[in-house]
Amino acid sequence: MLKKLLAGLGKRPEGQTGITPAEPVDHKGFRIIACPEPQNGQFRVSGLIQQPLADGSVREYRFDRSDMLPAREACDAMMVSKARRFIDETGDAMFGTEAQGATADGESEGQ
Repeated sequence: MLKKLLAGLGKRPEGQTGITPAEPVDHKGFRIIACPEPQNGQFRVSGLIQQPLADGSVREYRFDRSDMLPAREACDAMMVSKARRFIDETGDAMFGTEAQGATADGESEGQ
């Protein structure tokens, strides 16, 4: 039994987190994609906010929060809720030069 528990440690299949992204949710012309990061048996609220443009390109903003939840479904729901509020408050400004290196918490990435 212990062998099964330890076997999954250190593995990172499917991209960086090993978690399949949730189905996208549309909100005011933006696409919200929850992709929580597993950490210590819980899930960290994170994902992407995308904005499809008329020329076919897509602007993307990495949305990371410090919130941790024990269930994937609850984490996905919180991501969508927080992302909707962030979109309502920030709109296109999230893609400005000041927002490029910041997380949704307002902290610079890598700190």
